[in-house]
Amino acid sequence: MEFEDFVRARGPALLRYGYVLTGNPDDAADLVQEALLKLGDSWRRVRNKDNPEAYVRITMARQHVSWWRRRRRERITDDVPEGSYTDAHSTGELWKELATLPGRQRVVLVLRYYEDLSDQEIADILGISRGTVRSLAFRALNTLRVRPAVFEGRHS
Repeated sequence: MEFEDFVRARGPALLRYGYVLTGNPDDAADLVQEALLKLGDSWRRVRNKDNPEAYVRITMARQHVSWWRRRRRERITDDVPEGSYTDAHSTGELWKELATLPGRQRVVLVLRYYEDLSDQEIADILGISRGTVRSLAFRALNTLRVRPAVFEGRHS
């Protein structure tokens, strides 16, 4: 598969993944662009691997963590993320609630439940300990559990 074909075929999915990581369509587009720039330089090597998309997703997660570390503070906003980048299989309310979590908690939940990575894999990607991954996931899930709006959509 050629690089351009890969981008055409998997670009929308990567953009959705970026949106889940960042909670912002503009940051998601930047994240995808940065990852694809890195992929373009090493496409010959990566295309022969089993799953080039996994390589891009890991690159995106690492880049997002790098951006987060540079900022080191959460941007609080009253704006709800636009729904145009949400996955068709998601419940809209859950994604809205997920977007309210602090960045590191959100990233851990996305990597754990959306990407189905183990705690150790998440720790390796984020450069933190496995215990920190578990702690961040616990706090994020606790926060989501106490918000009844998350569950109201499931029972309707």
